[in-house]
Amino acid sequence: MDAAPRTFDELPVDPELHVPVPFAAGTDVGYGDRAPGAALSVRDLDVRRVTQCALSRICGVCGAGLGRPLAFVGSPRDVDRLAFRFPASHVDCAEALLASYADVVEPVLGQDSVPGEWVLVTTASFEFVRPSKDDLDRRPFFQPNGVLTSVRSA
Repeated sequence: MDAAPRTFDELPVDPELHVPVPFAAGTDVGYGDRAPGAALSVRDLDVRRVTQCALSRICGVCGAGLGRPLAFVGSPRDVDRLAFRFPASHVDCAEALLASYADVVEPVLGQDSVPGEWVLVTTASFEFVRPSKDDLDRRPFFQPNGVLTSVRSA
């Protein structure tokens, strides 16, 4: 798959759930049971793409460079913990993602809750946290710095 940035309308589509596959989930190797060469899926995130988003400061949805504000999408629990699995995104990309996933009735994109429960949070910066080898959940996460500028329901 081409790693170049894409507009939201140009994102590939998950063949089972018929929703756009964001940059952070867009390769054939990821978390979970997906085998190399398997069809693109939104069921999991790709750890390489998540790390690329963090280190290169690129959008988890479209793959283009980030500015400010940054948007995070996650569950109310993620907001309470200030720990998000899905990478930072452009606000417009995050809003489009929420709208396109509104009818999905299972957890996807590394989330523990269904998209109808997700919230969008904006902030100015974040830290990328890689858990230690002793942590039960070894998935990396994004931790917004400072005060959140807004919280909106899905």
